[in-house]
Amino acid sequence: MASRLVVVSGGGTGIGRAVAAAFADAGDEVAVLGRRPGPLAEAAEKINASAGAERVRAYTADLTEPEQVRSVAAEITAGGRRVDVIVNNAGGNFAPAPPDSLERIRADWEANVAGNVLPTVLLTAALRPALRRPGGRIVTVTSVAAFRGPATYGGSKAALHPWSAELATALAPEGVTVNVVAPGYIPDTEFYGARMSPEFDAGRAAQAPMGRGGTPAEVAAAVRYLASAEAGFVTGQILQINGGALFGRG
Repeated sequence: MASRLVVVSGGGTGIGRAVAAAFADAGDEVAVLGRRPGPLAEAAEKINASAGAERVRAYTADLTEPEQVRSVAAEITAGGRRVDVIVNNAGGNFAPAPPDSLERIRADWEANVAGNVLPTVLLTAALRPALRRPGGRIVTVTSVAAFRGPATYGGSKAALHPWSAELATALAPEGVTVNVVAPGYIPDTEFYGARMSPEFDAGRAAQAPMGRGGTPAEVAAAVRYLASAEAGFVTGQILQINGGALFGRG
């Protein structure tokens, strides 16, 4: 397969970085996007060194801001470049503490919707005209929390499931697939922050029948499959990667 242009949001750390590395190692050109220039630059440098080629470029942008999204999309697609794959990975839990007032409840919902929904829908809309047809791929990373909470984080991730289904229906006639990867407990990320400890890790790992957390590389492998030519007849699906912590249901 010829080199493709892959855009990965939240590509500086954790799952996003593993996804960027997987595509770069396969010979693709990767644009990693995020708000923090330091982690993005470090990720690009180390992935390029590992790949033995300059395949990853870093772009700093706040993907909740329409003008910044518009600007970075124009930069990536300058000269009429086509985008082959969009991986929407940016997000996080921006309201981890229990709310103690109506004002705090409102603020928490707004923070998680802004941080998890807007980067995905705005970036995809900005890049949609440049998406390769046929053959384009959109993969959005959500979470097991979309199925079982916590409410504001899980709810914001869950909102991306019907959005993906609607987009899959709209783009299927153009030969573009749209799918979701919903990871469970992946300890080697920044997501858990100060909560991470041996006891926390053991407790979370025990929730899965496999008795362990997953790895960013395992999530990246699933993303790469959904972005492959072999997955051309897979669209509108949610692929859970959680070691059996939550079984899929038809």
